[in-house]
Amino acid sequence: MRSVALSPQNRHAALEAMRAEPLDILVVGAGVVGAGIALDAATRGLSVGLVEARDFASGTSSRSSKLIHGGLRYLEMLDFRLVAEALGERALLLEKLAPHLVHPVPFVYPLTHYGWERLYAGAGVLLYDTMGYLSGRSRGVPHHRHLTRRGARRIVPSLRRDALTGAIYYFDGQVDDARHTMFLARTAAAYGAKVASRTRVTALVREGDRITGARVTDLETGDEFEIAAKQVINATGVWTDETQSLAGERGQFHVRSSKGVHLVVPRDRIRGEAGLILRTEKSVLFVIPWDRHWIIGTTDTDWSLSKDHPAASAKDIEYLLEHVNKVLVEPLTPADVQGVYAGLRPLLAGEDASTSQLSREHAVSTAVKGLTVIAGGKYTTYRIMAKDAVDAAVGQMASTLDRRVPECCTEDVPLLGADGFEALWNQRQKLAQESGLGVGRIEHLLKRYGSLITELLDLIGEQPDLGKSLKGADDYLRAEIVYAATHEGARHLGDTLTRRTRVSIEYFDRGTDVATEVAELMGDVLGWSAEQRAREVDHYLKRVEAERESQTMPDDETADAARMGAPDVVPVDRDKPVPAAVPR
Repeated sequence: MRSVALSPQNRHAALEAMRAEPLDILVVGAGVVGAGIALDAATRGLSVGLVEARDFASGTSSRSSKLIHGGLRYLEMLDFRLVAEALGERALLLEKLAPHLVHPVPFVYPLTHYGWERLYAGAGVLLYDTMGYLSGRSRGVPHHRHLTRRGARRIVPSLRRDALTGAIYYFDGQVDDARHTMFLARTAAAYGAKVASRTRVTALVREGDRITGARVTDLETGDEFEIAAKQVINATGVWTDETQSLAGERGQFHVRSSKGVHLVVPRDRIRGEAGLILRTEKSVLFVIPWDRHWIIGTTDTDWSLSKDHPAASAKDIEYLLEHVNKVLVEPLTPADVQGVYAGLRPLLAGEDASTSQLSREHAVSTAVKGLTVIAGGKYTTYRIMAKDAVDAAVGQMASTLDRRVPECCTEDVPLLGADGFEALWNQRQKLAQESGLGVGRIEHLLKRYGSLITELLDLIGEQPDLGKSLKGADDYLRAEIVYAATHEGARHLGDTLTRRTRVSIEYFDRGTDVATEVAELMGDVLGWSAEQRAREVDHYLKRVEAERESQTMPDDETADAARMGAPDVVPVDRDKPVPAAVPR
């Protein structure tokens, strides 16, 4: 498949095309489900538009635990179908669809009781592995094994001796969620979908009792126009109810938000070669390896405040540190925390007061003609959710099509960067020699770009200065910043520091030291004026300041108020032309 850049030119052309010609399907929301829907529909031969009010994956899809997993704890809930479904998707992602973005990650599950717990937990993990086989695909990860206490502490020396009697060692999958979602949108564009971020739906257009499109505002220019479509699919996650209300009718289900907070700490703070999964009184707690860091999470609490920027409070941070410190030889302190992020899970509302008991399964509604709504689910099963949404939409519009729409084929459609990844991984020594970069750097790039690394290396070949590391964020190259703006749809400084890279959570300064350098690199290719560059930096600094303040607040209400002290939208230069030729 030919690579397509999510460039400013591509965005402009996509908006013009959506304005000019009716679509078969307009997808609202470019999280993992919306982007997956766009790819599914495009690969069935339908004309598709995908619009997102902010950035790709700017909501829940960039703030997960970054795991591709079946969910061991769902076995305890006897939700066998969800687990089996998710394990099948895990294998697909690891082996075929996105091997450059999804990788096996090991975990140690400490046991705290002799005898019965090993039998109970061991049976559960055995069933977990077995269900991976029963999905009809290989598991994609090694088989689990049992460990003694000494064996577990050999793998994770930071475990307190009195914190376990033994352990089980098993594997799941890990993903950079924001990059994976962006790759979904970019792959959809490669198959013909019209893709545009920073395009907000302000109304749904009706003709009689049917939805026939949407009115949108281009937040970069202020331009307003209508997009006509046979079907609109609402894939807005925690904003489902708000988007559904634009149809003027009550939906068949409601979505409730559950806040999940994660901490990021340096890798040297916990000595270990595998992650941990720990039981808590409410749910489970993960300690997840993440390059030179650990991700610790998550909380699971009801949230009814701002959905745009859920805030982590001091109480959330204390909860996570308290629980992880119960098993560590050297306790973590707030000073060890490099980054904090909070996300909202879209759960189908139920009667149970505890969000950890609400459904992680998804539902599809077609109560209003011309409008399909999908909500719930979990990140790992996004492809199945996308299939179900497109099937429902196609069923609604069958009478308006003059052709039969093929079945879903996305289980055989690798994302951009997947084809050729394994061969290039085998050639990483050669790539390092040819590019002048270290082997470790090439491995890092291959896991972020896959076979598209050649586009990045070509960029460095043309401008050798881009092969240097960012000053103050040396895990990333200057070329990655330019590429984010020219090929990956990054429109603003926060897009790049928060989602195309993870500078905002991986460094103690949270990206403030590198903000000016990144703004200069992006500004050069996006045509920003000096004033716009200054606005971008100022906006980002205020956002970080507000987040830091929110994390000192005692509860959700005060944390939310502090976080909302920073402006939500970066002001932009109006009437500026689309930058001239950027690589396509």
